[in-house]
Amino acid sequence: MDQTHIRNVNREHKESLSKLDHLALFITDHIGTMGFFLIIFIWTASWLSWNIFAPALLRFDPFPAFAFWLFISNMIQIFLMPLIMIGQNLQNRHSELRAEADYEINVKAQIQTTEILKKLEVLETRLEKEGIRK
Repeated sequence: MDQTHIRNVNREHKESLSKLDHLALFITDHIGTMGFFLIIFIWTASWLSWNIFAPALLRFDPFPAFAFWLFISNMIQIFLMPLIMIGQNLQNRHSELRAEADYEINVKAQIQTTEILKKLEVLETRLEKEGIRK
């Protein structure tokens, strides 16, 4: 029976990534977590609370506009959007490689199953001829 090599697409994909690709994937993987949400939430709540309730001389981003907070928030969003899209494209490429490998394995399994069934039919025919099986 032909025991052809099965590719490790996970390793192939990982080896094909540049350092910038790894960075994009790291950011994409960590942006969509509760940890990141909590960091942004705590930062926002702290910033807004400080600039509402702190003594007037210590406030650095006046209520109600919070122009500096809006600027920083928008900059974060502007930088994260393309990084997340890059990471999603890389994840999609990896998914396509895995799907292709799964298909190849399924085709090989189907061929091997067909070969085994043919051999079983031959054995069954021989056993019937020899009177062992009816």
